[in-house]
Amino acid sequence: MRMRPKKNREARLLKVENFFAVCDGEKIDVQQSFGEKRPLWLEIGCGKGAFAAAMSTRHPEVNYLAFERVIDVMLMAMERAAAEGCGNLRFCSCNAENICTLLEGEKLDRVFINFCDPWPKKRNAKRRLTSPLFLEKYKSLLAPGARIYFKTDNRDLFDYSVEQFDSCGYVAENVCYDLHASPLAEDNIQTEYEKTFSEKGFKINYLEAYVKE
Repeated sequence: MRMRPKKNREARLLKVENFFAVCDGEKIDVQQSFGEKRPLWLEIGCGKGAFAAAMSTRHPEVNYLAFERVIDVMLMAMERAAAEGCGNLRFCSCNAENICTLLEGEKLDRVFINFCDPWPKKRNAKRRLTSPLFLEKYKSLLAPGARIYFKTDNRDLFDYSVEQFDSCGYVAENVCYDLHASPLAEDNIQTEYEKTFSEKGFKINYLEAYVKE
């Protein structure tokens, strides 16, 4: 279901405009956005921002960039960031397909992909954020030793993703089919979606991947 436009959207966006990443429409100016060069972490599809806000607060030593395609959803994430004082968090409303242009010349130290659209129909497989098309894009942006962190409740998407990471030259570690019942749960930060669906009994799949040397 498409979200209804937020009331007073423009006025609300103005109140949190300092959380926008500086972007000319094609490329993000990371230096101007954050003002200080630090390790750069990216979350693709941040939703309402619970994960992004918690991660940026837990790791003030990094620059945390969050992509969210839907502006009204991103508005809620930005308002959360403002309320929680997330000074190292910036947002960009954009399509992940353009990631190489948006971040040209930058290097990412971590990439988080949480509960992305599974695009279950085979004809839409290339749109999955863990398809070979996207995995090759990430390769060009990952710093040496950088990792991708992936979570989903969709087992079909997860099995597909494990295969694609391997075929595209990544090494997958900490592959887990029930994150909340594993030792990895101790440091896990839940997204809004994750909390809702895990409470309904859905198991959360998780992995970390890096490019094979």
